[in-house]
Amino acid sequence: MNRRDELTARNFPSAKDECEALSPHPNYDGPGSAYELAFKDEEFLLREELRPVRMQLELLKPELVLTEQGVRSTVVIFGSARVLPRDVAEQRLAVAEDGGDPTAIRRARMQLDMSRYYEEARRLGQLITDGCRSRGEPIYVATGGGPGIMEAGNRGAFEAGGKSIGLNIVLPHEQQPNPFITPELCFRFHYFALRKMHFLMRSVALVCFPGGFGTLDELFETLTLVQTRKSRPRPILLFGREFWSRLINFDLLIDTGMINPADVSLFRYVETAEEAWSVLEAEYELNNSPTL
Repeated sequence: MNRRDELTARNFPSAKDECEALSPHPNYDGPGSAYELAFKDEEFLLREELRPVRMQLELLKPELVLTEQGVRSTVVIFGSARVLPRDVAEQRLAVAEDGGDPTAIRRARMQLDMSRYYEEARRLGQLITDGCRSRGEPIYVATGGGPGIMEAGNRGAFEAGGKSIGLNIVLPHEQQPNPFITPELCFRFHYFALRKMHFLMRSVALVCFPGGFGTLDELFETLTLVQTRKSRPRPILLFGREFWSRLINFDLLIDTGMINPADVSLFRYVETAEEAWSVLEAEYELNNSPTL
């Protein structure tokens, strides 16, 4: 280092430098010793009293990494982990038909019918990635990082040669990240609340495919934040009118005064990946400018 470099040199060693330079201390490195540096002490960090610190870390880690990776805008794809790719659904139907069990055949036929949503989510991931490739500020696909619809969104982006984000969560039956997420953009969460916050922090649109309790939780939290103006309006697309209109009776909510009639304008239905992408193109005038 020359003398001029010292003008901007660190005055103190970094935490990493100090950790790497630590010498062993046999009398104080054993179990029960309090000698370990606090930020290296896993047992200390996992104490009940440290929950606020862990929550802050879970907020900061993805935020810092996404900022460093240049991720500013995302389209979030929500949906069930149980929706199968078409080829897998076809194989399961063939096995069920060979077995002859009417209940298994009926379930397998439903899985095959629902597999169209996997293929649409996969196609949407491709369209978003391809459509933004030539722009100076790309829009990234973000999912919950698991199987099913989440895998399909990440897979479409991967097959289009782009990066995508996965916000995985630790569950009692471990949810493994799907293999199509960009490794440096794959995160694992403990707290559902912070995971959902990261879904929304950079999103310019949310596309909600059929799903169960988790999908409904994510959808209604988003609708509530936009309805109450805690979050700015953005396209919220419900994929598959038949599914959503059978699942949720929005007319009943209006008729009973639970929501205002205008609240149903917070979302719209789409049926194909191309339709969903055209909504995003129109919303952000993506066809009229080389940059977002």
